Order: sequence, then C-alpha cells, then structure tokens
Amino acid sequence: MSLLITVLQDVKIDEKLKNAPDGDYGIGIFIGTLLPFVVLVIIAFIIYRYNKNRYKDN
Repeated sequence: MSLLITVLQDVKIDEKLKNAPDGDYGIGIFIGTLLPFVVLVIIAFIIYRYNKNRYKDN
C-alpha cells in the first residue's frame, strides 16, 4: 500500500521548500500534501458508518 502511495505522490517537497519565497510556504506544502489523505479517510469513515447503520437496521 505504501508503494502505491509513494508512486501516486511523487512530490519533491525538499525542492519546493528550497525554492520557497518565505517560511509560510512550508505550512502550505504540509497542508497540501496531507489534505487529500484526510479527505479520503473522512469519506471512508462516512461510508463505513452508513453501511454499519444500514445493516444494523436489518
């Protein structure tokens, strides 16, 4: 699984930080790299809760 993530996320963060205009750019890079994974986890949790409640009612 981690191999798939590294292939999909081929981002050179160190290079971006070296070319950054100021220090706040690093915070943006950090948020930008984590945001897609956080959104996927939230979507997976919502689907899990929906299916759990659906089977519980049956």
